[in-house]
Amino acid sequence: MSTAAFSAGSRFREAVAEHAPLQLVGTINAFTARMAKAIGHKAIYLSGGGLAANSLGLPDLGISSLEDVLTDVNRITHACDLPLLVDADTGFGGAFNIARTVRSLTRAGAAGMHIEDQVASKRCGHRPGKAIVSRSEMVDRVKAAVDARTDVDFVIMARTDALAIEGMEGALERAVACVEAGADMIFPEAIQELGQYTQFSRAVGVPVLANMTEFGHTPLYSTSELGAAGVDIVLYCCGAYRAMNRGAETVYRALLEDGHQRNVLDIMQTRAELYDYLGYHEYEQKLDELFADSSADHTEEGN
Repeated sequence: MSTAAFSAGSRFREAVAEHAPLQLVGTINAFTARMAKAIGHKAIYLSGGGLAANSLGLPDLGISSLEDVLTDVNRITHACDLPLLVDADTGFGGAFNIARTVRSLTRAGAAGMHIEDQVASKRCGHRPGKAIVSRSEMVDRVKAAVDARTDVDFVIMARTDALAIEGMEGALERAVACVEAGADMIFPEAIQELGQYTQFSRAVGVPVLANMTEFGHTPLYSTSELGAAGVDIVLYCCGAYRAMNRGAETVYRALLEDGHQRNVLDIMQTRAELYDYLGYHEYEQKLDELFADSSADHTEEGN
């Protein structure tokens, strides 16, 4: 096993340890990952629901495949070196599939993944009608993931959706069982009260993630409030792409209704701002240097 001090997984663990708590921001593509880093964030996240909607145009109902996820992970990790946590849904199959997911995400440069206890035909964690597998099956999922690691620092985070189905006691028992099976961190989904995070933190003894997704069951607590409640990681999974999508919707409507885009320029990122995040001018300078060298070579040949 690789224990490289600067692996993506080790950098994610370090970021969690150094921040109280760590803000983990959703980056739906390579460009938003670059923006997140430039603005000052320390870790990034790829949402399964966000990927389904934005990359595939599909609902978050377990339709996406591992290959779909790897396509976006590879693009993001090649563009940005911030540690990336990936939503791996239910692991994309049985024990061997889960093992393949862990190894594939590690090779793609991800820092870790979370795997959940919903059935394969999963639903958004803030929708009704969720169904979960037995506690023993979830424990087996975690064990399969932990056993498959080729980098001991690759993070295996266990997500439980049991609160809505089994109540607080059942959710806590599942979380503790996952930690005993080797899970590094815990993600209790659709929490409804701040004090419930404290209960999870005290019960599991490993870092706990709070998902501050908009328009769901969980109140939008502040980072400081969550830190005081014992939360180690605050996830903002979807806010950026929701704002991006509303911006696109606004532009599309303006074009039909106004016949031009002049009234929506104020919500657009400028060309200069885009170029700054991309490092566009550095690329141009390199081209100029290459062409200058080529021109000099041709001149010498002509002489």
